[in-house]
Amino acid sequence: MTKAVQFDSYGGIDVLEVRDVPRPVPGSGEVLVEVRAAGINISEAAIRTGAVRDMFPATFPSGQGSDLAGVVVEIGSGVTAFAVGDEVIGFSMRRSSHAEYVTVPVTQLTAKPSKVSWDVAGSLFVAGATAYGAVRAVRLVPGETVAIAGAAGGVGSIAVQLARHAGATVLGIAGPSNDAWLAGHGTVPVNHGDDLPARLRAATQSGHVEAFLDFFGGGYVAIAVEDLGIPPDRVDTIADFDAAKRFGVQTAGGADAATAAVVAELADLVARDELEVPIAGVFALDDVRDAYRELELRHTRGKLVLRP
Repeated sequence: MTKAVQFDSYGGIDVLEVRDVPRPVPGSGEVLVEVRAAGINISEAAIRTGAVRDMFPATFPSGQGSDLAGVVVEIGSGVTAFAVGDEVIGFSMRRSSHAEYVTVPVTQLTAKPSKVSWDVAGSLFVAGATAYGAVRAVRLVPGETVAIAGAAGGVGSIAVQLARHAGATVLGIAGPSNDAWLAGHGTVPVNHGDDLPARLRAATQSGHVEAFLDFFGGGYVAIAVEDLGIPPDRVDTIADFDAAKRFGVQTAGGADAATAAVVAELADLVARDELEVPIAGVFALDDVRDAYRELELRHTRGKLVLRP
């Protein structure tokens, strides 16, 4: 037997349980990974509460988790890309990575560079792919200015760096406690609060903001379109789907970049010290409720990680 996080009904943190389950067996084209680290994400909390059940329904008992990094301990038939003992980064599309062991199709794995820590590797996929997909969607070109709401969160902290790699000037909307981190990563900090549109314009040389990424929700799409006059096709939100329908903006995110090739590209940037993935905290698998309690306060800078 081995341990895995499961829940039997929609609800709060208290529905999460760490249970003894049979050790998974890899099928054809799969490997069994002993998980060393697995990131947690606000989208998983939304699935657990039932807030997004129309788009992402749960089947009970439900497992949890997409992010993973670990060591291959068993291979299924037909597998030649990996061998027992290989260190890998990847993702599960079965909501099953918050566990000691997980079976994963080889198409959802890539080799872990030795310079990438377990904690970073295990929390790279969801936030990294979401940031990658969103930044790509607004088609930044060198010299443009993009504003990013939720700029210090798990997704935003990666997106600000990818936007800088694209040659854009980045305005990072976050609380004042994040000013130094954002400035240290080439981003102009702009604190959320009153008169935000005017302060965003004042933070640019031209007075114009060409694109907007919303990783927080709560009215930022309206600010982008109505107050800043940004065309809807240059605005992307992963947090406010009602506003996306109202204003016709994009909703590109992780699903648009959910490939092992994107994970490999992000891991390579980390290994070359061109991308930092901040780790806000590390929790044992048995403390999964505490991890989500902290995550759902929405004040962490970077990623929270489970270590089975």
